[in-house]
Amino acid sequence: MKIRSRALGGLVVTALALLALAPAALAQRYGEHGHGHQSGSDPVAHDVGLSWFDTTQQTVAAAAYPEAVSGSDAWSISWIAAARAVGGSSDPDYATAAFAQALHDALVQLVPSQAPALDAKLAATLAAVPAGPAREGGIAAGKTQAALVLAQRQNDGLDTASVDVPWTPPSSDPGVWQPTPPNYGPATRAGQGDGTPFLLESGDQFDPGPPPSLGSKTYRRDLAEVRAYGAADSSVRTPEQTEIAQFWFPGLGVHFNQVLRAVLDDTDHSLAWQARFVAAFHAVTTDAQIAVYNAKYEYAFWRPVTAIRNDSVDPDPSWTPLDATPTYPEWVSGHGGYVAAAQAVLAAFVGPHAPAPIALTSPSAPGVVRTYDDWKTITDEVVDARVWEGVHYRFSDEAGVKLGKQVARWDLGRLDVLGL
Repeated sequence: MKIRSRALGGLVVTALALLALAPAALAQRYGEHGHGHQSGSDPVAHDVGLSWFDTTQQTVAAAAYPEAVSGSDAWSISWIAAARAVGGSSDPDYATAAFAQALHDALVQLVPSQAPALDAKLAATLAAVPAGPAREGGIAAGKTQAALVLAQRQNDGLDTASVDVPWTPPSSDPGVWQPTPPNYGPATRAGQGDGTPFLLESGDQFDPGPPPSLGSKTYRRDLAEVRAYGAADSSVRTPEQTEIAQFWFPGLGVHFNQVLRAVLDDTDHSLAWQARFVAAFHAVTTDAQIAVYNAKYEYAFWRPVTAIRNDSVDPDPSWTPLDATPTYPEWVSGHGGYVAAAQAVLAAFVGPHAPAPIALTSPSAPGVVRTYDDWKTITDEVVDARVWEGVHYRFSDEAGVKLGKQVARWDLGRLDVLGL
């Protein structure tokens, strides 16, 4: 069932050619030995990059955006500006000044309430840079690029008002999304799929098509799985599966900022590489979030809790998922799209494995620490988790992963369009 029809924008032939780049080619282009890497230890670049990563995280957190995509947008804008400002400069004084000034100026405009803290951070960074033409040139470049990127992304449709436009289910037919318990709140994020991508031609460029039909074997199989394993009182879900489900329930930005910070902390790269890496990660995952929500509201498929409580085959009006169902349609999984895009960017820049094992925590699993040394394991766990939480069918998780990979493959072949 297709709820709305959207025209696909014209595709660029050169971008189609770039889509064919193999993962190994992308790793060579952006990875450890690719453009922007400087061999040998660079403690100044390491400390500056890491400290401004922390400052960005604090600033975005202080903004308290109601929707995750707005925070992703802020990360993308500020770090694209920083990457453009630094460019390919090998002068550490120029690079430091350009990097800090660009981040400062972009973040002050995006989160004005944090201007005093950002002003102090910029002053401290610039105080360590010797006065001279390199410092002044870097400051000028940072100001210029922040202003340019902010202007380019003005009215990009990823602000809260644009993302959370009102939306009413088109019908109450079986298979169509309806408000879910316990609060039965209205649909949210209905406008996210209409936001302006960073690199995609349009939000529906990789339209996944409709979900499996209600009578299909795939639907019945995966409905039975989530019914058994995703119930709050499940008798078949193991304690470890419960832990994994609870660990991955929040929006994935909270986990992947830990991953990005660990990568920056464990590798020796120039500020150019660091800025390019963080900018690319957030731009690609932002595009994935747009693409996912375009599909969600294109097909408006019902959630497992609605299906199980109202299905024509053995309905269970009291069935409750392990975690509260998000207030937007099912198909495709947002976690699946995000994690697959994240995996692709990390593989392209870092390789398939982490520089060292990364210990992650989660606000929804207090006291639990899970350690990973490759990105695919995270993707696989997230797919399982959404089923074990009771909020997604497996086919929706897998479709989300496929969509996230498609978005990332396209975007990674076109980073030069962003000046990365």
